[in-house]
Amino acid sequence: MANFAKSHAPQFSVDVYQNEYLPEGGREVNAIVTVTATGGGTIGSAVAAPVYAPGHGPSAAVAIMVDCSGSMDYPPTKMRNARDATAAAIDTLRDGTHFAVIGGTHVAKEVYPGGGRLAVADARTREEAKQALRRLSAGGGTAIGTWLRLADRLLSSADVAIRHGILLTDGRNEHESPEDLRAALDECVGRFTCDARGVGTDWEVKEVTGIASALLGTADIVADPAGLAADFTQMMEAAMGKEVADVALRVWTPVGTTIRFVKQVAPTVEELTDRRTEAGPRAGDYPTGSWGDESRDYHLCVEVPAAGLGQEMLAARVSLIVPQPDGSVQNLGAQGLVRAVWTDDMTASTSINPQVAHYTGQAELAQAIQQGLDLRKAGDFDGATAKLGRAVQLASASGNADTAKLLAKVVDVVDAATGTVRLKAKVEEADEMTLETRSTKTVRVKK
Repeated sequence: MANFAKSHAPQFSVDVYQNEYLPEGGREVNAIVTVTATGGGTIGSAVAAPVYAPGHGPSAAVAIMVDCSGSMDYPPTKMRNARDATAAAIDTLRDGTHFAVIGGTHVAKEVYPGGGRLAVADARTREEAKQALRRLSAGGGTAIGTWLRLADRLLSSADVAIRHGILLTDGRNEHESPEDLRAALDECVGRFTCDARGVGTDWEVKEVTGIASALLGTADIVADPAGLAADFTQMMEAAMGKEVADVALRVWTPVGTTIRFVKQVAPTVEELTDRRTEAGPRAGDYPTGSWGDESRDYHLCVEVPAAGLGQEMLAARVSLIVPQPDGSVQNLGAQGLVRAVWTDDMTASTSINPQVAHYTGQAELAQAIQQGLDLRKAGDFDGATAKLGRAVQLASASGNADTAKLLAKVVDVVDAATGTVRLKAKVEEADEMTLETRSTKTVRVKK
């Protein structure tokens, strides 16, 4: 699958945090599974963008989709900042990376290199691409599904380990139906990952976060177009640091057990339960996307058959696999076991594992923010106050300072510990959109 030297492939490890003790009749088992990839192509310490020995970088293809609809001219600095940001991203490409730039309106156009192909990054093609960016101008509508389909066609033409998209929009997807966008996303799922950014405040948060979620990438707001170049550089550095694509969490459970849910809980909350693909008797695979040197946490909840005191069972086995083109799988050699032990020791069976408690709160925090903002938009100010108050309480208790700061721009906090707040009479649109876009970002358990 990947074209890097074996000595440079990252090593994966799996750690399981849980309280394995259940009371008599207890059936629900919760565990936090931490997956860590270390020691890939980095030389020396791990950095944001690994430094590779010559010829040992993983093969990659990147498509940059830039909104060129008419609204990108209001203000005119927006288009100029988008061009500068795309140029900065191109400068960040590692030599040998396949790449293309797409201009997106109600149709998708190849800006560089054209002819249905990808360029290979070197000093000459980077310069040519930056020259081509100067021809970008704003005009037309927005049909993001067409941009994604063109990106998919171009990316799939390269025989590479990593396929990645970067998508920038400043407006709502008004020139195709939500069903068209959904169909395009369904076609692209599993074929490439994609980071999505909304610039300014005239775009739809749920659209942009939905694209990133479906394609296992990141979503964010760049409220001030002047921040685009730094953001694009950071996104491309992260993309260049990915070394293994299509990693899946394989969960095996014994007869009689039911998986209640599987969700990523750090660095962001991402529901994976419905993305399961069957993998033989009693096993299923949950997609996690591309990995570099990084660590992520997953919450697994399993319902087991009731058993007598003193009995124990393996509730689930978690391993990591990479599907191969020939239909086989590569096992990444790391696994974790989730256990259930029935006891009459009340202290043991009623204590909640700190990791499980923390991430249950972080998932509730994300949900409370989204529900609170939806209620506020719908004019239910009492409901919004209650939900956003609960969010303030959870952010404060878990030490999620970034989210607490964003919440304080939407509500006046009277008492964080009890979640007593008042809705602000006037809220800047950028502040509300930033809170909604970043609502799923979590903090890890304080050690």
